[in-house]
Amino acid sequence: MDFRLKVFSAVANRLSFTKAAAELYITQPAVSKHIQELEETYKIKLFERNSSKIALTPAGEILLKHTKNIFEIYREIDFDMSSFINERQGLLRLGASTTISQYIIPPVLARFHQKQKEIKVNLVNGNTEQIENALINKEIEIGIVEGQSKNQSIKYIPFLKDELVLVCNTKNPLVKQQEILLEDLKLMKFVTRERGSGTLEVIEFALKQVDVKITDLQIEMQLGSTESIKSYLLNSDCFAFMSIHAVDKELKNNELIVLDVEHLSIERYFYIITLLGKSDSLSELFIQTIGDYYNL
Repeated sequence: MDFRLKVFSAVANRLSFTKAAAELYITQPAVSKHIQELEETYKIKLFERNSSKIALTPAGEILLKHTKNIFEIYREIDFDMSSFINERQGLLRLGASTTISQYIIPPVLARFHQKQKEIKVNLVNGNTEQIENALINKEIEIGIVEGQSKNQSIKYIPFLKDELVLVCNTKNPLVKQQEILLEDLKLMKFVTRERGSGTLEVIEFALKQVDVKITDLQIEMQLGSTESIKSYLLNSDCFAFMSIHAVDKELKNNELIVLDVEHLSIERYFYIITLLGKSDSLSELFIQTIGDYYNL
């Protein structure tokens, strides 16, 4: 592999010569030299340099696209060739939305590592929209997300059933009610995830089925992670719809409690996502491991 392309990729992704140098354990002058050589080879500028900021030129954008494809081919070559000598090696880049990366995928990763010690796994975290974009941009090979959007270039494989439940602090006065009425929801204060979250998308759709709009709710706070929402609930009288997988520990410790809501049941699947028509041996191996772990 041309090391200059690796340098170019690091600079293009970080938009910083300094950060690229730190990532690759080389000096900044060495980074500049490699980029200069590439620009001389192709006789065109790859970066626009304005004071302390840099940006990709149109030619740089095209080269980055080709570089991603080249790295992907090398990654597949490494894995397929190592399989012939039963020493599987390679790099698998995964993306998982927040709930999954925190509560669902860690035990699968541990089992995968036990069986495939020479395969390096990088896991990135983000909301469903961010993970889907990372997949489309070929920054990851596999994503695991909450909810199912309708992106035509993505294949969605149902993975694990989940239920979203209404939870609050056990000291909340409303825990004495046997059931929460739909009209009660409009009087309660909620904490939700940010826009782009698969969880929020599923909640919004479920409420719509019982004639409640998300805008009808009094949203006191929008937070970017499940853990921050749980912490907020433990220190307030707010409510939240959360994955039953995410609150297992708090329910057992009697810190949070599930409230029943009339006529409302929010079930969904987690999905494994790959690019449509794109498959490789390493990704298939990991998907098989997920299936074995959860008996799919």
